[in-house]
Amino acid sequence: MSTLKYAMTLDGKIAASSGHAAWVSSALSRQQVFKTRAESDAVIVGGNTVRRDNPSLTTRKDDGHQPARIVMSRCLDLPTEANLWDVSKTETIVATQKGANKDFQKHLAAKGVEVVEFDFLDPRVVMEYCYSRGYLSVMWECGGMLSAPAIQAGVIHKVMAFIAPKIVGGPKAPTPVGELGMVQMTQALNLSNVSFEQIGPDMLVTGFLQSPFQLETMSSKEVEESNIPKPSIIRFNKAWDLYGAFSNYSPHPITLVDSNCKPTVWNSVEHYYQAQRFESVEDEQAIQIIHQIQNAASPEEARALGCRFSWSNPNLVRKDWANLKLQIMYKGLQAKFATYPALRSLLISTDNSILVNASQGDLFWGTSRNGVGFNQLGRMLMDLREDFLGGEPGSTYANGHAYRSGYVDPSIAL
Repeated sequence: MSTLKYAMTLDGKIAASSGHAAWVSSALSRQQVFKTRAESDAVIVGGNTVRRDNPSLTTRKDDGHQPARIVMSRCLDLPTEANLWDVSKTETIVATQKGANKDFQKHLAAKGVEVVEFDFLDPRVVMEYCYSRGYLSVMWECGGMLSAPAIQAGVIHKVMAFIAPKIVGGPKAPTPVGELGMVQMTQALNLSNVSFEQIGPDMLVTGFLQSPFQLETMSSKEVEESNIPKPSIIRFNKAWDLYGAFSNYSPHPITLVDSNCKPTVWNSVEHYYQAQRFESVEDEQAIQIIHQIQNAASPEEARALGCRFSWSNPNLVRKDWANLKLQIMYKGLQAKFATYPALRSLLISTDNSILVNASQGDLFWGTSRNGVGFNQLGRMLMDLREDFLGGEPGSTYANGHAYRSGYVDPSIAL
């Protein structure tokens, strides 16, 4: 069981605009948190929480069970002195990416803090690591920058929200969950089995968070009892699969006009998408990267190049990438299915079926392992199908269409 815990004011803030957060909830609510920690195997926070709050994450008792404390930080930009580096009462584990800040890793090791490196750090791999260590009951006491990707990764099962009768205001004051990219209230994630409990002046709301694709794994009896009709599901992944043409790795070149109004041919949607990370950046190296991605031998190589250059040269990634990436992907898909009538007919023929990108290693564009990812590519294709059925292909996007089911990439939040 993985639980997201947070305390917020009536207007949905977890701290003031200055970042000051002591204390949002009452002493009685904090006692409840200590009790819940004592029932947990581990507590997870992000680097921002360590830097801003310097928490101890203990049960505030000298005896009894203390949960393991896990800090997620890709760059290890953490303070040299922190309460969490005191391992006299319980262990602290710092999860990071391979090769990050080796000097600081040695500093932590000297204090008895365990450092675990991952090829790519995200909430899903950390939860898998927790389960491998026998941590079956995990609390997430992080801020909004980490809670959003944790929700998107499908690792949050339960929400435990303390609501204090306070109003702090401030448009820049942090909220408990960061950007999920939802543009309509109908996209909101609903809690089930919700309960309410008053603790001193605060209200504690708990409930279970269901993955948007949980319907896919429900049994026939569960579907019948829920009164939800189970739609047909079409999975795609490899380019040679039955519906592999839906994959960005399918060998279907597209032609799109670049920022200089010059028609440019891309060997696949993946080539186009990865190159756009560096488009409009006034730097000779960025131009060279775009050409290298364009000439990549395969879509897989184009993706590897785009990701590698983004991580090694973040200064060359366009500043508006986080805001435009979904629209760019949609534009590429639109060009692909408008260029090839057979592909467009195949997409339309799927009717009302749910399209699922069954990529096991992609939490964002696919469903990832066990179907808990957010399947953004499948959602986008369903949006495109709706546009094709509603009128001339491409007309809606040209008039300012924004992707209707978008979410922020979890990888930018850590």
